[in-house]
Amino acid sequence: MKQETRKDEIINTAAKLFKEKGYSAVTMRDLATAMGIKAASLYNHINSKQEILKAIIISIAEEFTSGMNSIIQSEASSISKLESIVALHVNITSNNTNGMASLNNDWMHLEDQLDYYLQLRNEYEANFLGIINEGVTASEIKNSNPEIIMFSMLTTLRSLYLWIPKKEDLNAKNLGQSLSEVLISGINN
Repeated sequence: MKQETRKDEIINTAAKLFKEKGYSAVTMRDLATAMGIKAASLYNHINSKQEILKAIIISIAEEFTSGMNSIIQSEASSISKLESIVALHVNITSNNTNGMASLNNDWMHLEDQLDYYLQLRNEYEANFLGIINEGVTASEIKNSNPEIIMFSMLTTLRSLYLWIPKKEDLNAKNLGQSLSEVLISGINN
């Protein structure tokens, strides 16, 4: 495991503050206070609050994109691919609940990276929908509205950052399996 740099520490502290207060309400002074340093010292490691937000959101969005690319390239069944998507969400969220809060709640504050983020999100959702459509075509998944299936699953998966921190004895693998049973059993034949 790599050593956390001062910049990483700043980003992680900011993600926690963004989750607690929202991106717009957090100032660089708030961040400096939370870190126990002077605000001017932050600028030795980071240029702006916007840079921090980009670092948080884009890195997570790219992690989801990479995971989805691996999933869609596999030869697994559609149901197995959906189980992999659930596991992907559980793993990323359990490793970074604060960052996931920013991804879900603060993405609209991205400035020059907003179009890139939206492209990643739209591609992710298109791939997710494609897997569901393949499952319907292969009779693995009930012939129901694929967009509603995706929306139902994503709504649950995107809100995990609220629920996971309340679970002290969380086992990500068990949670992924349990969520897959609940989310997918209702849609497979």
